Amino acid sequence: MYLPSGSVDTHAHVFEPTLAMESGRRYTPEYSATLESYFSRLDSFGLKHGVLVQPSFLGTNNDFLVSALLASGGRCKGVAVVDTGFTAEQLVQLKKVGVEGVRLNLFGRAVPPLGEPRWRQILSVVNELNWHVEVHCPWTQLPDVLPQLHEAGCRVVVDHLGRPDFTEHTDLAQLDYLCDYGRKTPTWVKVSGAYRLWSQPDQAGYGAAVGRLISRLGPSRLMWGSDWPHTQHESLTTISEALLLLTRSVTDREVLEQILVRTPQTFFDF
Repeated sequence: MYLPSGSVDTHAHVFEPTLAMESGRRYTPEYSATLESYFSRLDSFGLKHGVLVQPSFLGTNNDFLVSALLASGGRCKGVAVVDTGFTAEQLVQLKKVGVEGVRLNLFGRAVPPLGEPRWRQILSVVNELNWHVEVHCPWTQLPDVLPQLHEAGCRVVVDHLGRPDFTEHTDLAQLDYLCDYGRKTPTWVKVSGAYRLWSQPDQAGYGAAVGRLISRLGPSRLMWGSDWPHTQHESLTTISEALLLLTRSVTDREVLEQILVRTPQTFFDF
């Protein structure tokens, strides 16, 4: 398996089961996903950097994420979870430790009123810090979310190919809105989490979906993530399998380098 030098994993999580968990969470881990364990996996594949995304079950308490970023010695950047109770100074402090964006995880939740003043104030600070907003929601919600964020002037990263539902079959039309809207706006897509989209690993389906995004959005708008440790699906996949899906789907080395190296290194300011 060929991986270009300087490759970046733009989506992983670290946590401990003893941490305070958010009420109403959909999932409670019973194991540790430590920075040391994550680094061992990066090293085994020659991946240079990683991006740590605050897991939804930890809510807006980003303390463990901050400690991991500080311990990473600059090898990792972060994506935090915040709400309208955060002050500009709190966001600035997160920037200082390596946070480069905030995540909206809307699975099982209504779209927040992003056009209201309290949200616009937070998004204004996000823009001032040159951060992005990472969106995780079903593909059917994207038309409700993306325009509000772009009207606020935000750069947007969409998780897991936009979360189409390919459990029955690979209906590429589910990617049309993301491709058409994303091409006209500052939108990037993570080609990650394939095991969340298909009922079982599907090389042909994943290859077709990634090919559609490459042709319609362009490789400079795509980034790859392992989604380690694959929460709720720990037994279904590994980083190795996620990388194999990508490298078997993207055989042009120039395109692969764009997705794995050039775009993420620039985007996350490594």
